[in-house]
Amino acid sequence: MSACGDQSSEFPYTFHYLRQKSFPALESKGTRERLLKWSMDGRITAQAFSFDQNLKGYQRDDFLMAFLNHPEVNSNLKLLSSSGQWTTLNTKVKKVDAKNILCTQVSMSFFDRLYCEGLVRENGTIVKCFDEYHDEILIADELRKVLLLDDSDHYDLFSHLDREEFLFCIFKHLCLGGAFCQYEDDLGPYLETTKSLYKDLVSVQKDPETKNINIVSTVFKVCAYDADGLCYPTSNSHEQNFAYLIVNPLNRHIYVLYHVFGVPSFCE
Repeated sequence: MSACGDQSSEFPYTFHYLRQKSFPALESKGTRERLLKWSMDGRITAQAFSFDQNLKGYQRDDFLMAFLNHPEVNSNLKLLSSSGQWTTLNTKVKKVDAKNILCTQVSMSFFDRLYCEGLVRENGTIVKCFDEYHDEILIADELRKVLLLDDSDHYDLFSHLDREEFLFCIFKHLCLGGAFCQYEDDLGPYLETTKSLYKDLVSVQKDPETKNINIVSTVFKVCAYDADGLCYPTSNSHEQNFAYLIVNPLNRHIYVLYHVFGVPSFCE
């Protein structure tokens, strides 16, 4: 990629940290109480940045590398240290692994299939199961089983492509929670929080001809490596360690949704 104007070839894009941007879904009293219950409060965050040029699909890896290494991003992108303290990326990224995440769903009816015998009852109550662990995550009900275990009786309710949807990813992360998660007995809180967070992060546009609502955001799940190895979202891999970059090409904004699995800071 060539530089434009007086920009150096090292930073073909200019990024700015939008520190005043708020994400009500994470900041409301109700959500904070739920995140505390799910052992995610203080370990999940969202940030916003802007960029100055059009992004083309084939430029994805160059764009993400430029983003992570840009001084404005590198010094402001939040990272949770192994000691549970918030810091910033603040390292030279050598490699980026990015996965394109589908983002096509515009209705919460996507989850209606959960209301079936043996999984979630008509009143929203989640069916319990015998306790077992998967990657430090307690599976105490059929919902977590269908999210995590491919030998679940209901695993096929969601296809491989369904599970690649950003809406599903958010829902799954909230349901699995953190290290000391107190799980919900009812599906409602998970659906409500998923919906509000999705609306905060994803941008839509109405087609003037069909009147259909279409999503314009592009979503990447990102892992970054410096000279010492994996450095972002953290130095170790886990189902609940994630950094999603949600790119809106129309207003040239990037939202970052970030979480690291672990115990609350008051327990350390």
